[in-house]
Amino acid sequence: MTKQFTLYSHPVGPNGWKVAQVLCELGLEFETIMKDFGDGENGMKTPDFEAINPNGRIPALVDHSNNDLVIWESGAIIHYLVKKYDTAHKLYPESLEEQTLVDTWFFYQMTGFGPYTGQAIWFKVLTSYKNVEAADRYVAEVHRMCKVLSAQLEREGSGWLVLGKCTIADLSFLQWVRFLYRLGIDIEKEYPLMFKWKEAMLARPGVQASTVGEDWRPLP
Repeated sequence: MTKQFTLYSHPVGPNGWKVAQVLCELGLEFETIMKDFGDGENGMKTPDFEAINPNGRIPALVDHSNNDLVIWESGAIIHYLVKKYDTAHKLYPESLEEQTLVDTWFFYQMTGFGPYTGQAIWFKVLTSYKNVEAADRYVAEVHRMCKVLSAQLEREGSGWLVLGKCTIADLSFLQWVRFLYRLGIDIEKEYPLMFKWKEAMLARPGVQASTVGEDWRPLP
Protein backbone atom coordinates (compact mmCIF):
# COMPACT_ATOMS: atom_id res chain seq x y z
CA MET A 1 0.00 0.00 0.00
CA THR A 2 1.39 3.42 -0.94
CA LYS A 3 2.10 5.64 2.03
CA GLN A 4 0.45 9.02 2.18
CA PHE A 5 3.58 11.02 1.40
CA THR A 6 6.77 10.62 -0.59
CA LEU A 7 9.65 12.71 0.75
CA TYR A 8 12.69 13.41 -1.40
CA SER A 9 15.65 13.99 0.89
CA HIS A 10 19.38 13.49 1.37
CA PRO A 11 21.21 11.45 4.04
CA VAL A 12 23.06 14.49 5.43
CA GLY A 13 21.26 17.59 4.11
CA PRO A 14 19.55 19.22 7.13
CA ASN A 15 16.42 20.50 5.39
CA GLY A 16 15.10 17.07 4.45
CA TRP A 17 15.38 15.89 8.02
CA LYS A 18 13.44 18.94 9.25
CA VAL A 19 10.50 17.74 7.16
CA ALA A 20 10.89 14.10 8.27
CA GLN A 21 10.82 15.17 11.91
CA VAL A 22 7.62 17.16 11.45
CA LEU A 23 5.99 14.25 9.59
CA CYS A 24 6.89 11.89 12.43
CA GLU A 25 5.81 14.34 15.12
CA LEU A 26 2.39 14.50 13.45
CA GLY A 27 2.18 10.72 13.03
CA LEU A 28 2.00 10.89 9.23
CA GLU A 29 3.08 7.93 7.10
CA PHE A 30 5.71 8.59 4.46
CA GLU A 31 8.32 6.97 2.27
CA THR A 32 11.71 8.62 1.81
CA ILE A 33 13.64 8.61 -1.45
CA MET A 34 17.23 9.69 -0.93
CA LYS A 35 18.81 11.78 -3.67
CA ASP A 36 22.45 12.57 -4.41
CA PHE A 37 24.02 15.93 -5.07
CA GLY A 38 24.84 16.75 -8.69
CA ASP A 39 23.66 15.39 -12.02
CA GLY A 40 24.44 11.69 -11.61
CA GLU A 41 21.89 8.95 -12.18
CA ASN A 42 20.22 9.56 -8.79
CA GLY A 43 21.12 13.23 -8.63
CA MET A 44 19.05 16.29 -7.89
CA LYS A 45 20.15 17.98 -11.14
CA THR A 46 18.38 15.56 -13.46
CA PRO A 47 15.33 16.17 -15.68
CA ASP A 48 13.26 13.64 -13.72
CA PHE A 49 13.86 15.30 -10.37
CA GLU A 50 13.70 18.84 -11.72
CA ALA A 51 10.22 17.95 -12.96
CA ILE A 52 9.37 17.56 -9.26
CA ASN A 53 11.46 20.45 -7.97
CA PRO A 54 12.52 22.92 -10.67
CA ASN A 55 15.23 24.22 -8.32
CA GLY A 56 16.94 20.82 -8.23
CA ARG A 57 17.25 20.71 -4.47
CA ILE A 58 15.86 18.70 -1.58
CA PRO A 59 13.46 18.50 0.08
CA ALA A 60 10.37 17.95 -2.00
CA LEU A 61 7.17 16.31 -0.81
CA VAL A 62 4.32 14.62 -2.66
CA ASP A 63 0.97 14.32 -0.86
CA HIS A 64 -0.68 11.33 -2.51
CA SER A 65 -3.90 11.89 -0.56
CA ASN A 66 -4.29 15.35 -2.09
CA ASN A 67 -4.13 14.70 -5.84
CA ASP A 68 -0.36 14.09 -5.66
CA LEU A 69 0.24 17.70 -4.68
CA VAL A 70 3.95 18.51 -4.93
CA ILE A 71 5.52 21.01 -2.52
CA TRP A 72 9.16 22.04 -2.37
CA GLU A 73 11.21 24.34 -0.13
CA SER A 74 11.33 23.11 3.47
CA GLY A 75 9.48 26.09 4.92
CA ALA A 76 6.60 25.77 2.45
CA ILE A 77 6.41 22.02 3.08
CA ILE A 78 6.34 22.39 6.86
CA HIS A 79 3.74 25.15 6.72
CA TYR A 80 1.56 22.96 4.50
CA LEU A 81 1.84 20.01 6.85
CA VAL A 82 0.94 21.89 10.02
CA LYS A 83 -1.82 23.98 8.43
CA LYS A 84 -3.52 20.97 6.87
CA TYR A 85 -2.72 18.11 9.25
CA ASP A 86 -1.88 19.55 12.68
CA THR A 87 -5.53 19.76 13.69
CA ALA A 88 -4.61 19.35 17.37
CA HIS A 89 -2.17 22.29 17.11
CA LYS A 90 0.67 20.20 18.47
CA LEU A 91 3.41 22.05 16.60
CA TYR A 92 1.63 25.13 15.27
CA PRO A 93 -0.86 27.24 17.23
CA GLU A 94 -4.39 28.17 16.23
CA SER A 95 -4.46 31.94 16.62
CA LEU A 96 -2.91 34.32 14.11
CA GLU A 97 -1.04 36.14 16.86
CA GLU A 98 0.61 32.98 18.19
CA GLN A 99 1.30 31.74 14.68
CA THR A 100 3.14 35.00 14.04
CA LEU A 101 5.31 34.49 17.12
CA VAL A 102 6.24 31.00 15.92
CA ASP A 103 6.80 32.15 12.35
CA THR A 104 9.16 34.92 13.46
CA TRP A 105 11.64 32.31 14.68
CA PHE A 106 10.75 29.81 11.96
CA PHE A 107 11.62 32.33 9.25
CA TYR A 108 14.71 33.45 11.16
CA GLN A 109 16.05 29.93 10.79
CA MET A 110 15.27 29.78 7.09
CA THR A 111 16.56 33.23 6.16
CA GLY A 112 19.41 33.58 8.64
CA PHE A 113 20.65 30.69 10.73
CA GLY A 114 20.47 28.01 8.04
CA PRO A 115 22.01 29.98 5.16
CA TYR A 116 24.77 31.50 7.28
CA THR A 117 25.66 28.16 8.85
CA GLY A 118 25.74 26.56 5.41
CA GLN A 119 28.04 29.26 4.05
CA ALA A 120 30.28 29.04 7.10
CA ILE A 121 30.67 25.28 6.63
CA TRP A 122 31.34 25.74 2.92
CA PHE A 123 34.09 28.34 3.34
CA LYS A 124 35.65 26.84 6.47
CA VAL A 125 35.35 23.11 5.79
CA LEU A 126 34.18 22.01 2.36
CA THR A 127 35.78 24.16 -0.31
CA SER A 128 39.32 23.40 -1.46
CA TYR A 129 39.91 27.12 -1.97
CA LYS A 130 40.27 28.53 1.52
CA ASN A 131 38.95 32.06 1.77
CA VAL A 132 39.86 32.91 5.35
CA GLU A 133 38.11 36.28 5.34
CA ALA A 134 34.82 34.78 4.15
CA ALA A 135 35.08 31.85 6.58
CA ASP A 136 35.75 34.16 9.51
CA ARG A 137 32.86 36.42 8.57
CA TYR A 138 30.31 33.61 8.35
CA VAL A 139 31.54 31.83 11.49
CA ALA A 140 31.33 35.12 13.40
CA GLU A 141 27.77 35.57 12.16
CA VAL A 142 26.86 32.06 13.32
CA HIS A 143 28.20 32.89 16.78
CA ARG A 144 26.13 36.09 16.78
CA MET A 145 22.97 34.13 15.93
CA CYS A 146 23.74 31.56 18.62
CA LYS A 147 23.80 34.45 21.09
CA VAL A 148 20.42 35.62 19.76
CA LEU A 149 18.96 32.14 20.27
CA SER A 150 20.50 31.77 23.72
CA ALA A 151 19.10 35.12 24.77
CA GLN A 152 15.61 34.13 23.59
CA LEU A 153 15.78 30.81 25.43
CA GLU A 154 16.77 32.68 28.57
CA ARG A 155 13.95 35.22 28.18
CA GLU A 156 11.37 32.54 27.46
CA GLY A 157 12.56 30.41 30.36
CA SER A 158 10.59 27.34 29.30
CA GLY A 159 13.30 25.46 27.41
CA TRP A 160 11.62 26.34 24.10
CA LEU A 161 11.76 29.36 21.81
CA VAL A 162 8.13 30.52 22.07
CA LEU A 163 4.81 29.67 23.69
CA GLY A 164 6.40 27.38 26.27
CA LYS A 165 6.31 24.31 24.01
CA CYS A 166 8.09 22.70 21.10
CA THR A 167 6.88 24.10 17.79
CA ILE A 168 8.04 24.08 14.19
CA ALA A 169 10.24 27.03 15.15
CA ASP A 170 12.34 24.84 17.45
CA LEU A 171 12.43 21.82 15.15
CA SER A 172 13.51 23.89 12.16
CA PHE A 173 16.82 24.66 13.88
CA LEU A 174 17.70 21.18 15.13
CA GLN A 175 19.67 19.72 12.23
CA TRP A 176 21.52 22.98 11.64
CA VAL A 177 22.48 23.23 15.30
CA ARG A 178 23.79 19.68 15.11
CA PHE A 179 26.20 20.79 12.38
CA LEU A 180 27.87 23.48 14.50
CA TYR A 181 30.57 21.07 15.64
CA ARG A 182 31.97 21.26 12.09
CA LEU A 183 32.76 24.91 12.75
CA GLY A 184 34.58 24.08 15.97
CA ILE A 185 31.67 25.36 18.07
CA ASP A 186 31.14 23.38 21.27
CA ILE A 187 27.61 24.41 22.18
CA GLU A 188 27.65 22.46 25.46
CA LYS A 189 30.42 24.74 26.72
CA GLU A 190 29.78 27.92 24.75
CA TYR A 191 25.98 27.97 24.61
CA PRO A 192 24.66 25.67 27.36
CA LEU A 193 21.01 26.73 26.97
CA MET A 194 21.17 25.82 23.30
CA PHE A 195 22.72 22.48 24.20
CA LYS A 196 19.88 21.63 26.61
CA TRP A 197 17.36 22.76 23.98
CA LYS A 198 18.99 20.53 21.35
CA GLU A 199 19.04 17.53 23.68
CA ALA A 200 15.36 18.02 24.54
CA MET A 201 14.47 17.93 20.85
CA LEU A 202 16.59 14.84 20.23
CA ALA A 203 14.76 13.06 23.05
CA ARG A 204 11.34 13.56 21.47
CA PRO A 205 9.80 10.31 20.15
CA GLY A 206 8.88 11.95 16.85
CA VAL A 207 12.41 13.14 16.25
CA GLN A 208 13.82 9.75 17.19
CA ALA A 209 11.37 8.00 14.88
CA SER A 210 12.56 10.12 11.95
CA THR A 211 16.13 8.87 12.32
CA VAL A 212 15.43 5.14 12.20
CA GLY A 213 16.76 3.24 9.20
CA GLU A 214 19.85 2.65 7.14
CA ASP A 215 19.58 5.99 5.33
CA TRP A 216 20.20 7.99 8.51
CA ARG A 217 23.78 9.13 9.04
CA PRO A 218 24.16 10.13 12.69
CA LEU A 219 25.69 13.41 13.75
CA PRO A 220 26.92 14.40 17.23
